[in-house]
Amino acid sequence: MYTARRARTIHRGADISTTHDSDFYAWAQEQARLLRTGQFEKIDMDKLIEEIEDMGGSKRSELENCLGVLLAQLLKWQFQPERRGRSGVLTAAEQRRRLERLLRKNPSLESELDEAFVDAYGDARLMAARETDLDERVFPDTCPYSIEQALDPDFMPE
Repeated sequence: MYTARRARTIHRGADISTTHDSDFYAWAQEQARLLRTGQFEKIDMDKLIEEIEDMGGSKRSELENCLGVLLAQLLKWQFQPERRGRSGVLTAAEQRRRLERLLRKNPSLESELDEAFVDAYGDARLMAARETDLDERVFPDTCPYSIEQALDPDFMPE
């Protein structure tokens, strides 16, 4: 249960490892305060390092997720032409915008793009199969599009 007393205790530097496990937000705020005030000896360094690494990993996951949704849309467009519509074009455009923004804000992710593209394609095949009711074996084992094609705002496979 949250109480003002507990908040004051956390703010003054209660047991950091317990706080991390039981109240991540309070722990993060405390770590930021310790950094700002130069109290480096009180920082929960191991957990802080883990959290920073996790933040980088979440950006990689976001990259794979956006690529997966985009590639699934391209597969659906190509392999179910009778169901093409404005929604498909807009979904692809949205994912391309998200990817452009993600890569612009995190330029080092460019070095992960080739591997993320391959990883995302496996997910895209499953998504496309689920959303089309086609057998996943209908879709090629390797991506039929290049990264450049997939990211090109004018590209939709025929």
